[in-house]
Amino acid sequence: MAFYTLWLIALGLSMDAFAVSISKGLAMRSFRWKQALLIAFCFGFFQAIMPFIGYLLGSQFSRMIQDWDHWVAFLLLSLIGINMLREGFKEEDEDEALPHLISMKRVFTLGLATSIDALAVGISFAFLKVDILEAVWIIGMTTLVISFIGIKSGHFLGKKFKNKAEIFGGLVLIIMGIKVLFEHGVFAF
Repeated sequence: MAFYTLWLIALGLSMDAFAVSISKGLAMRSFRWKQALLIAFCFGFFQAIMPFIGYLLGSQFSRMIQDWDHWVAFLLLSLIGINMLREGFKEEDEDEALPHLISMKRVFTLGLATSIDALAVGISFAFLKVDILEAVWIIGMTTLVISFIGIKSGHFLGKKFKNKAEIFGGLVLIIMGIKVLFEHGVFAF
């Protein structure tokens, strides 16, 4: 899989973390670099480790379904993308009370929750024979940077971009799923 394709998938996957990072930035009364970097690292770590776990799981049964593995990859990427689109168009609950300090237990929980889709992408990577170490590195670093940007922008700009990030991420994943079908000649004429 080409570098730019992996980077686009990483960008799509990082949109959940970006949206949550914006809300974490909103929760900061004053911007704290150490806390922002710790949150971004946590999100990047979970987004990197989950595709690796998915890849290991997918590798166990990819040989059994290799004739239609591209459809599995398309289905997984599309379902994740559709879910992100749904979340992006969903109306937000009005402002909750924002705590002054952000609990690290909550950050770890959010890191895990926002990376579940990366597990499914990792499974699809096993079917597509992706270099998993390169993919993990790209996904983790992209998410770390995007999450930090989300925290910083959330602190300054508010909730304005949260839903747009979800919509963008969902569209990217759906497009990548369709691209997989094209690469496997499903739409060949």
